[in-house]
Amino acid sequence: MMILTVLASGPLAGIERRAVQDGVAVDFSIEPVEGNGELREAQDVKVRLRISDTATGTPLTGLFPGAWVDRPPPGTEEASRSCGQKISAFLGGSVLSPPELDLNVYYVLAMNQDATISVVDPKFGFGGSKLLTMVFLDSPGEDWALSADGERLFVSMPAAGAVAVVDARSWKVVGKIALPQPGRLLLDGERLWVGIEGGVAAVDAKGLAFTARISTGKGSHDLALGKGRVFVTNRDDGTVSVIDVAALRKIADVKTGLQPVSVAWSDLANSAWVAHEGDGAIVAIEGEEAGVRLAGQPGLSQIRFAPGGRLALALNPAADEVHVIDAALRKIVQTGDLEDGPDQVTFTQELAYVRHRGSETVLMIPLKEIGREGAPVPVADFPGGQNPPGKLPLPTPAAGIVQAAGDAAVLVANPLDQAIYFYKEGMAAPMGHFKNYGRQPRAVLVVDRTLRESAPGVYETTTRLRRSGQHDLAFYLNAPRIMQCFSFPVADDPVLAAKRQPALRIEPVAEPGDVGVGEEVAVRFRITSPTAGSPQAGLRVRWLAFLSPGVWQQREAAAEVAEGVYEVRFRAPEAGLYYVFLEVPSAGIGIRDSAPVTFFANRGETK
Repeated sequence: MMILTVLASGPLAGIERRAVQDGVAVDFSIEPVEGNGELREAQDVKVRLRISDTATGTPLTGLFPGAWVDRPPPGTEEASRSCGQKISAFLGGSVLSPPELDLNVYYVLAMNQDATISVVDPKFGFGGSKLLTMVFLDSPGEDWALSADGERLFVSMPAAGAVAVVDARSWKVVGKIALPQPGRLLLDGERLWVGIEGGVAAVDAKGLAFTARISTGKGSHDLALGKGRVFVTNRDDGTVSVIDVAALRKIADVKTGLQPVSVAWSDLANSAWVAHEGDGAIVAIEGEEAGVRLAGQPGLSQIRFAPGGRLALALNPAADEVHVIDAALRKIVQTGDLEDGPDQVTFTQELAYVRHRGSETVLMIPLKEIGREGAPVPVADFPGGQNPPGKLPLPTPAAGIVQAAGDAAVLVANPLDQAIYFYKEGMAAPMGHFKNYGRQPRAVLVVDRTLRESAPGVYETTTRLRRSGQHDLAFYLNAPRIMQCFSFPVADDPVLAAKRQPALRIEPVAEPGDVGVGEEVAVRFRITSPTAGSPQAGLRVRWLAFLSPGVWQQREAAAEVAEGVYEVRFRAPEAGLYYVFLEVPSAGIGIRDSAPVTFFANRGETK
């Protein structure tokens, strides 16, 4: 049983809907990301779905809902399809009736050895290209940071002396922030911290206004944020600078050791931990002073905390070691002998993934099995390609292994293979990979557009409405099995509407009526100027005809049979309802932009 209720609707309230099916309540809302008012085209909106048990009100957690936004053209079969039919088509990846927006996608970005970023949809296509677009930079990227809302990507470009600002919807560079030798990036809400020559810069990440430049010390910098402070390593000076975030000023230079190269913050221990390449020391900074000092071998490269903030892994590619530090006990509790230059670590909830400079093997360390003082460090492995993923043509501190969206899985960038590998936890080898189109991916990043659980039983994402008109949000849940559609209107944007004029007027002038199976069909369209009404001759016009129900379709060029009159001819292969659409690429008119001509082919004698 399904009950659909309108909870609230209005220009100041966004849209809210409720559906109840088989004891499960689905509360849908959609509202502008910024400000109030009605929903409008080209507007960023937040989509929220609250799923609960109707009997107890208990939120249903840990679900993986699917959702699509559909805007069917009026007067077509799409407009009259049932909710279940729509969802079945979307799940099946229908080519003829794709949704307006897919809220189940994520994008994989590759920072390449040249001045480009590849943007890939890992779910797109069947055997075809997965490359969506390329972002072109002024010089190769050094590091990157994605805003919390996933709308902006910041990329440091040392050779160009700037940080590029990329719109993560259009994948265009929309701004540049000029800074000397920008390197490491760190986002703190709406403030971007940039490691630069001699110090750090603070930038308003929303308004892109330069806020402050703070001198810290010489050499390369790593950055970490903790309890209102930014910690900045100064490799050549042997210090770590502590910066007050609110006051935008340096409050201490802490002498820690020889060549500090990596710093990580532990909320649990309320301290920053620093790894030193020169003397192998691991030092805790508590407040504004150096605290406990743990001894290791020279050559440390990175220190990072596992989820929970108690256990840290410090890698030493020179000594082929990994140290497990218990920040609560303030000591190294385990040291593991690894091979082939372990240089970078990434965490999921269950595993630590260790990349190597000299081996294609990626090591996995179960987090539940470490932290036992004196015990061996347990490891498993899988091949991360045919070449070492840590062998970089141009080094970068950005992650070469990241968690895939919504999965207990990771993506591994392999520069020399020119590929990115997908590994699912529990498997013996990667489940697949995609090529990077001749470019070497030095780092990988996930931009997640899927519905994520933001609170118990609440799943949300942001998207951008493309067009005005009546829309449906189609909601699907596999277990418990729920299919619901929620309608909502999207208004014209006044500015866009004033600029918008139809490029051409397309009208059918000869329709076939009912025809027999096998009979040749002729459909003619007149194309004129929308203002003067004059015929538009010499256009490149293509047509698409398809059968419903069925899988038959045909697409060809239309013939101009008179000035501004274009003809479609084909034979109906079987009985059923046929749709004929036109497209005029030069005028920006696609198949979905034109109203179709429809006719029936009956089961009479074939002519």
